[in-house]
Amino acid sequence: MNPSYYERHIFFCLNERDAGEASCARHDAQRAFDHCKSRVKSAKLNGPGGVRVNKAGCLDRCAGGPVAVVYPEAVWYHYLDRSDVDEIVDEHLVGGRVVERLLLAPDIGR
Repeated sequence: MNPSYYERHIFFCLNERDAGEASCARHDAQRAFDHCKSRVKSAKLNGPGGVRVNKAGCLDRCAGGPVAVVYPEAVWYHYLDRSDVDEIVDEHLVGGRVVERLLLAPDIGR
């Protein structure tokens, strides 16, 4: 049995920076979060033993935004649209396979 309450968490940065600085909120991150939450729920992946879709403040990887990170694997993603979020849900959250093409380069920070 998995000792963790959830098998995986996916955190979406929803932070908005002042004065036009790069930030995930400027890339419609809220819509991606809402879409992911809906997909996880419709797939019945939510709840104990499943997947928790979380909002996050700044994850300090603004230059690669919008970003999301999946734990416990600590896999960082950059996504552009709903189809990218769908691929993360289908491949990683359901299938346990990292979506290589959406990986955020490790050297991208703020």
